[in-house]
Amino acid sequence: MTKLRIFISSELKEFSSERMVLRDYLRSDVLMRHFFDPFLLEDILNLAEVEHCDIYLGLFDREYGDEDSAGLSSVEREFNLASSQHKSRLIFIKEGESDSRHPKIQKLIQRAEGELIPKRFMTGEELLAAVYAALIKTLELRKLLSVTPFDAAVCPDATLDDLDEEAISRFVRNARRSRGFPLQEEASFVDILTHLNLLNNGRLTHAALLLFGKRPQQFLISSEVKCAHFHGTQIAKPIPSYQVYKGRVFELVDQAVDFVLSKIDLAIGARTDSTEVPVAYEVPPEAVREAIVNAVAHRDYTSNGSVQVMLFADRLEVWNPGSLPPSLTLQQLRKPHGSVLPNPLLAESLYLAKYIERMGTGTGEIISLCRNADLPEPSFTLADGFVVTIWRKPYSNAEYRVIDVTNLAGEVKSKATRQVTSEDTGQEAGEVSGQVSSEGIGEVSSEVRRLLSVVRGEMKRSEIKHLLGLRSDDNFRHTYLVPALKARLIEMTVPDKPNSRLQKYRITIKGRELLA
Repeated sequence: MTKLRIFISSELKEFSSERMVLRDYLRSDVLMRHFFDPFLLEDILNLAEVEHCDIYLGLFDREYGDEDSAGLSSVEREFNLASSQHKSRLIFIKEGESDSRHPKIQKLIQRAEGELIPKRFMTGEELLAAVYAALIKTLELRKLLSVTPFDAAVCPDATLDDLDEEAISRFVRNARRSRGFPLQEEASFVDILTHLNLLNNGRLTHAALLLFGKRPQQFLISSEVKCAHFHGTQIAKPIPSYQVYKGRVFELVDQAVDFVLSKIDLAIGARTDSTEVPVAYEVPPEAVREAIVNAVAHRDYTSNGSVQVMLFADRLEVWNPGSLPPSLTLQQLRKPHGSVLPNPLLAESLYLAKYIERMGTGTGEIISLCRNADLPEPSFTLADGFVVTIWRKPYSNAEYRVIDVTNLAGEVKSKATRQVTSEDTGQEAGEVSGQVSSEGIGEVSSEVRRLLSVVRGEMKRSEIKHLLGLRSDDNFRHTYLVPALKARLIEMTVPDKPNSRLQKYRITIKGRELLA
């Protein structure tokens, strides 16, 4: 095919390095060089090149340039010719104070803004991103490139039998409650999938399997999430705690968030103004969830890499195999920006289930949550993938009792005698003295200790899970509730009917001894 010729125009004293970088990038990038042939002039006006080009690319800043006898610079004459011949025109304006611009270049910019939608930039990185996005759009408009997101592509070997019907029904219930989803639970699965655009000519898309598959990793091996906890500030073996989570995207998010919450410090406050005990994590659970759900939703699913959640002594790192869309930069993530979705079908269902918003608020929400919690500013980096770093800060407020999870096995002291308060035990303050034996208790996980720390009186399972900030029912049951029941640290209020709707849980004497 014949390449599209791009004429790069600017005032010759400006953008000398940017023009070269832009030309070299268009010639070296695999996709760009397949479709485009860039051309720029070094020192002379050559309107013949403008006539022969397919795309006029103008870079405007402050200078107007030398004027001819008609009072026009080469920049304006090139723009005029491209306009009169109805060339595709792409204009990029460097941000700056309008007062510092030459009056004629300012007038030319105003004219361009009246005829087109110029893009603005500050750095060379932003210029490359903006040019890339504009050229991709040009190819789409010329029908030279058809871009189908990976999540909308057909998964060749999958059938409707590979979907979990209960997962679909559960999604519809949640979506109706959360976002007013119009279809009823009784609707056929084909109708539901069709409404969500998860069928492509009657065949399952990758998004359908990631959302509702019985075993998504059977088709998309790298869609798992790997979680690791390190006691220090560097990756080091042996890893104290390591989990690889598989399943649907909703489960992946819930399990990964619960993993982090089970390892970071939990502060239990005094119950003075209400019956509900105040609970605060050292890092806002909402910030943890936002970082993880964004990684799962916006990752590159064509990569062999997996989302990695790594908790260190001083920070949480959430890494996803992917990059920023060409139209976004790291600087733009820190201010309001448009929502650019690499996996739009996946994001739509996550939105309907109220896991994400669609307005590009994710990174801004993380920043706001960390600021409100007096944490250092989170960082966003590109390093063989996109990395969100949330910094930790230990609690020092005396009114909170911090549950220390550095010793995962826990230690039960014998002959313990100490002064405790009602916040510790739920009893009246006073001297607790006596034998607390480790016999029959064994090793108590940090998750069980956390459960014991929030239970007050008799509580429903949903109340305990809510206080702990957990969403995964399976994780809560298998990691928190069942181990505590088996160790006889808590008990049911209706033991003869485990599934009773009136069922509640309370701490046993053995559990109180452990807490003391």
